[in-house]
Amino acid sequence: MKIYSVGGAVRDELLGLPVTDRDYVVIGATPQQMVAQGYKPVGKDFPVFLHPQTHEEYALARTERKTARGYHGFAFHAAPEVTLEQDLERRDLTINAIARDEQGNLIDPFNGVADLKARVLRHVSAAFAEDPVRILRLARFSARFAPFGFGIADETMDLMRRMVSEGEADALVAERVWQELSRGLMEAKPSRMFETLRACGALARVLPEVDALFGVPQRAEHHPEVDTGVHVMMVIDYAAGRDYALDVRFAALTHDLGKGTTPRGEWPRHIAHEERSVERVAALCERLRVPAECRDLALIMARQHGNIHRAAELRPSTIVQLLQSADAFRKPDRFTRLLQACESDSRGRLGFGDRPYPQAERMTVAFKAAATVDAGAIAKQLSEPSRIKDGIHQARVAAVRAVLNESGD
Repeated sequence: MKIYSVGGAVRDELLGLPVTDRDYVVIGATPQQMVAQGYKPVGKDFPVFLHPQTHEEYALARTERKTARGYHGFAFHAAPEVTLEQDLERRDLTINAIARDEQGNLIDPFNGVADLKARVLRHVSAAFAEDPVRILRLARFSARFAPFGFGIADETMDLMRRMVSEGEADALVAERVWQELSRGLMEAKPSRMFETLRACGALARVLPEVDALFGVPQRAEHHPEVDTGVHVMMVIDYAAGRDYALDVRFAALTHDLGKGTTPRGEWPRHIAHEERSVERVAALCERLRVPAECRDLALIMARQHGNIHRAAELRPSTIVQLLQSADAFRKPDRFTRLLQACESDSRGRLGFGDRPYPQAERMTVAFKAAATVDAGAIAKQLSEPSRIKDGIHQARVAAVRAVLNESGD
């Protein structure tokens, strides 16, 4: 029995990056032998075991054979006679098909080290085309390694285009799309993921609402970058640069989806695009089964970002209505993340990256003032239940008016 460190741990060590998880492949062993040595079996589709002390994953070397379309259409074969090279050959990219033995020696049958040095993402073999999830994974890796200058090999991009044209991308299931999308949004330069998907034609298949934004113009005085798709890419990269949470980045990605439905005759204006965005966001989230936290912030962002951008023009009563609509009083942390998404939208424009965004401070000050109102005390003071809601609203408006030093409504 021989054990090798494989995959991302070896790759990241060679890149000088910190390693958080290690995976191992075991050559020449049976499941019974692994269990006899104290390893705990956890694999469903193929034999994977947890080390009895470190709980790291050890997988028996295996080969796989395509049996049907899609992610689950594979038959796996794990046996003591499967070689290390056969196991590495089924992996997606050459940089992920490097192994290190227990003496520290590298085993690199597919020239992954050379591709690391050349900063190239290249598929290992034609078997790449058998798994559509690999399109998403490669796009995610492109986003992760963009700061290191990695590009995609021409032959790999050609292969992905063929996979899309042959319908493999249509077999992707919602759970895997969201899993890779959410991970890609959390990478260093998430825009690269979407650019990669668009370049091979997969974006139109998995996220047609986002793909539809490219080529849609906006008014140049507000958006010097003009193209809506380009703007959205700038917004998610700004959010990533500030290390904002996943729900903020997803809201940044989806806030302008309604602009993709604006009739050409109305370009570059997008009247009432917010409501259309809400409809598109809701449909996308239902299709991909997006978690509630991400869905809810995205819906609020789509509906309210224009109003928050106009915070300086809003009357105290309108501000309180906005806070209520955004459910800020029950979920203040989410309201803070809404402002982060709005800030990303404002600064994700050509030449706007360093410009101030006073709207966030104004809304924060207003919210803190309105939140000091004791709704319970007001409810006790008012004998008629029908007056309680309006009484609380008026008290909040008064608090906002006072802190903003404004008169009137």
